[in-house]
Amino acid sequence: MCSLREYPDQARLIASLAQDVARRLKEDLARRERAVLVVSGGRSPVPLFQALARQVLPWERVTVTLADERWVPADHPDSNEALVRDHLLQGAAAAAQLVPLFTGDATPEQGASKASAALAELPRPFSRVILGMGEDGHIASLFPGAAELTEGLTTEAAALAVHPPHAPHPRLSLSLRALLDTRDLVLMISGPAKRRVLERALEEGPVEDLPVRAILRQTAVPVSVCWAP
Repeated sequence: MCSLREYPDQARLIASLAQDVARRLKEDLARRERAVLVVSGGRSPVPLFQALARQVLPWERVTVTLADERWVPADHPDSNEALVRDHLLQGAAAAAQLVPLFTGDATPEQGASKASAALAELPRPFSRVILGMGEDGHIASLFPGAAELTEGLTTEAAALAVHPPHAPHPRLSLSLRALLDTRDLVLMISGPAKRRVLERALEEGPVEDLPVRAILRQTAVPVSVCWAP
């Protein structure tokens, strides 16, 4: 259930995806009281966040949460929550509800159960999950080589602590089960290097080597891969 959408440049990818996400949220809001959008952090989604914030929606009925979070306070420059507040929850979109993953506990292990409980209160399935992918094939904070990877791929819990082997900060990540509890999923990538990683991920090989394979190989949820040079 994986389809590839190729765009000639980033601007057209962002414009198309922002409109598509808004359309999905409106469709869900026609059927239920609230729609839930799950987004990823990092710098790559910033233009998408800014384009989404300009979409005309009943934002007061939209809930936004994160696919993962670095275990830092919300005022830290590496905080994904801060990124969402600064670039998505602006203008009319500021009326949306944000459900953060950082709980203020000293460690993500201490915060995982609180975050899972908060996620359990959200309407399911999510309206849409938007993920990025690292050049090592990680999604959310499910990193190859992380001691917690197998747990993240198999647990029924919504969230778990992760200590990436080659990235700063411990993390809290949604589990694979939670990421797939959605009407559909978008994988947004750009550049030739990540295109090569995608092509490798579509070949045979262990999920543990390239965790993105876990979403590309499943058949329960439609996955759209959006790529631009």
